[in-house]
Amino acid sequence: MRPEWKGVYPALTTKFTNDDQLDIPAFLNNIKFQIESGVHGCVIGGSLGEASTLTQKEKVELLKAAVDHINDRIPVIMNIAEQSTADAVSAAQNAQDNGADGLMMLPPMRYPSDSRETIEFYKAVATSCDLPIMTYNNPHDYNIEITIPMFEELLKCKTIEANKESTRDVTNVTRLRNAFGDDIKILCGVDTLALEELVLGADGWVAGLVDAFPRETVVIYVLVQQGRLKEARDIYRWFMPLLELDIHPKLVQYIKLAEVATGIGTEQVRPPRLPLVGKERVRVQKIIDDALAIRLEMPSL
Repeated sequence: MRPEWKGVYPALTTKFTNDDQLDIPAFLNNIKFQIESGVHGCVIGGSLGEASTLTQKEKVELLKAAVDHINDRIPVIMNIAEQSTADAVSAAQNAQDNGADGLMMLPPMRYPSDSRETIEFYKAVATSCDLPIMTYNNPHDYNIEITIPMFEELLKCKTIEANKESTRDVTNVTRLRNAFGDDIKILCGVDTLALEELVLGADGWVAGLVDAFPRETVVIYVLVQQGRLKEARDIYRWFMPLLELDIHPKLVQYIKLAEVATGIGTEQVRPPRLPLVGKERVRVQKIIDDALAIRLEMPSL
């Protein structure tokens, strides 16, 4: 199912058992709730999915399970986050061979590639498979920014179609629109800036707290599309303390704790991450509990 690169795309968490194996039933249970809530696609093995701790075999196992379960109801996007060009090409080919509908792709990991190197890295993958690609522009966390001149080169590749906008500069939505019109799809990648970027013309939202609150996330997106901005703003203001859990180094633990609170996830993480304890756990749990205590009824769409 070819992605349209619009709407809400959950960056799915990866579920683990108590003995650190993939928990496929829990993973699929969360996907079930996402689909029932109306999401428009999903991303597997991203940063929130603990990609850096997953083997290629595990990534393929997650992909196959998701593809079989989803059965073409929404597109399944596989994240590519590799250190070498050869590994990125191999991962992309594995994704295509195992049923992915598209790729989300980070610049090279660890090595701070310059503009020319970053472009060639993307081009190598874009020409190695037929899958449509969403670049992931996140200089805040990965120290490499994809600039407008770089996008001019990248968009010459027919398979590069979208960008996950995570620079934390909302004006980049307008810059991309001014430079490329509708030739590139733009999806907000920072939960706390989603409403702003959707109003500025972003096509969608690669979301984090959607993993625990799928319906609220989808409703905000739809309300913006319908021009019902006050209703969207009211939900967004309620949501903000939760959305801020997405912009912390421990976003995985925080969001998984929220998934447990809403009954659609598990808390297990893969070391070196560890479950929250002590005052930090109490603080995050209170944010979640306070939001649940005044959880809003969603309007009809």
